[in-house]
Amino acid sequence: MRAAIGVWRWRRNPLRRTTDLVEAWVALVAVALLVLAVPAAGWISGTRTDASLQRAVQAQTRQRPVTTARVVRLAEAPAPGTQSPESAGEQPARRAVVATWSAPDGTTRTGTVATRRELSDPGDTFRLWTDLDGRPVTAPMRPETAHAHATIVGLLTAALAAVFVEAARRLVVRRLTHRRYRRLDRAWAEAGPDWGRTGAGS
Repeated sequence: MRAAIGVWRWRRNPLRRTTDLVEAWVALVAVALLVLAVPAAGWISGTRTDASLQRAVQAQTRQRPVTTARVVRLAEAPAPGTQSPESAGEQPARRAVVATWSAPDGTTRTGTVATRRELSDPGDTFRLWTDLDGRPVTAPMRPETAHAHATIVGLLTAALAAVFVEAARRLVVRRLTHRRYRRLDRAWAEAGPDWGRTGAGS
């Protein structure tokens, strides 16, 4: 609003300089970009990222079938690192066990895996994701996690776009200010020698 008022104020003002009008228009364009283009950039970026991540979720779901594993006994060695970053905070609540499960081809597999402590007694069952060869893998990304990541990307894109718009506006205003100073210096250099003289310029 202030940018629009500035353009209108400098429209027919006898004190208006060309740089004043340019600066007002630059401010108006910056406001329009911040209101329209910046949110659009964030929305487009977030939407495309979400679509890409959802395709990755679907691919992981197809390539990582879930099966039921049964605990045989506690493991003496730690389980291989098959946990995803999403579950990194759950590590203290997990325990390595020797378990059996069925591979996608129907064969029975036995190995050391990690499960929650409350499901680590012999005979307990828990969900286990495997690859197509039956090896334990991390669980596929959840759709809601993909949505959260896409939202973050969209917000970051919008923030970076806003920073770029404001930086561009400040750069233009700075150059306009330097241009005004140069003009003032030239005008002063022309009028300075006669400043204060009686009848100067007559």
